[in-house]
Amino acid sequence: MQVFQYKSDQLCCEAVRLHQLAERFGTPTYVYSRAAILANYRCLVEGLGQLPSLVCYSVKANSNLRVLSLLGQAGAGFDIVSGGELARVLRVGAPPDRIVFSGVGKTAEEIDAGLAAGILMFNVESAGELELLESRAQALGKHADFAVRVNPDVVAETHPYISTGQIVHKFGVAKDEAAEIYRRAARSEWLRARGVACHIGSQILEVEPFLKALDEILSVARALRSTGVEVEFLDLGGGYGIRYADEQPLALDKLVEGVAARVHGTSFRLIVEPGRAIVGDAGALLTRVLFVKRNQQKNFIVVDAGMNDLMRPTLYGSYHEVVPAERRSREKLIADVVGPLCETGDFLAQDREMPDVAPGDLLAILTVGAYGYVLASNYNTRPRPAEVLVDGENAELIRPRERLEDLMAGEVA
Repeated sequence: MQVFQYKSDQLCCEAVRLHQLAERFGTPTYVYSRAAILANYRCLVEGLGQLPSLVCYSVKANSNLRVLSLLGQAGAGFDIVSGGELARVLRVGAPPDRIVFSGVGKTAEEIDAGLAAGILMFNVESAGELELLESRAQALGKHADFAVRVNPDVVAETHPYISTGQIVHKFGVAKDEAAEIYRRAARSEWLRARGVACHIGSQILEVEPFLKALDEILSVARALRSTGVEVEFLDLGGGYGIRYADEQPLALDKLVEGVAARVHGTSFRLIVEPGRAIVGDAGALLTRVLFVKRNQQKNFIVVDAGMNDLMRPTLYGSYHEVVPAERRSREKLIADVVGPLCETGDFLAQDREMPDVAPGDLLAILTVGAYGYVLASNYNTRPRPAEVLVDGENAELIRPRERLEDLMAGEVA
């Protein structure tokens, strides 16, 4: 859903001009479209069609409470990876039986919190974690439902930092080890196997890696059933790729077709954990031009947002469109769009054809609704941006800009 569009040469989010938002809330500011978030979620739910499934939004993509509340009210479950994310989804009233706790390094305190809440299941990633889960369940007198995250050793074309489904990665366990973990759990009165899980990476654009991964966990699930372990869920993870530049997004219809062919006639229920696919294109980061620097070799557009506000370009070399909030005829230049931090790696775009902007001009960095604010930091003692949600003609501040007092509040001089 394209919600950031020019109307009378003014870039808008839904029916609100971005200039109005910058004047009202300042810059840098993250802006999200309520309509886009809900449309993306509904598109996924409708795309899954008749497949018995549960869509668990991946909270790590964007954990703002209002975003979580919107999705929870729309019927989403949640995939979490920390005790903090558990606290967030419980805060917005998420039903515990729609929460899946993933992550490779859960602590005893986090496991206790999940058990106390009564979540759907823990995605276990090692034999050691299973032992900890069992001991905490016994200590609390509660039964722990779990799936084992199987590492299917599937290669998916994506950035190596967000590829997670191969043996060389820290996530999950090999199929043989998973079988032993399930056998170990079957001897415990405190553990109950509910599913088999996997996750092969993020921003994946091809269908085939997902189907290969599904084949792997399906074979594990069938083997378990043959031994009397009636697992219910096949958790295929998330990672559905979206458009940042000229990519073709993941073909959901082909993925669903392939999944349906494999699970037809079975009683397995699918869990998917999309994050980026729901919130990615629903967000923009507003930033003002501070200076334009020119030398014999390079042009630099210096703006008031930096890698502390949007880490993805520095961390992954990620591409985000950078466009002016006001469209008018201007000369072009090739420039790096850079932030104010004392790092050469502080850039938002490199060697980009840009309008010849001037100090004070407003720019929008697009497709930052996922892994934007959640990766922000206070490096150089810079307060994190504000977050705003647009709903039609209305805009609401859903997280105020941090103040310097906030940054130093817990420190001792």
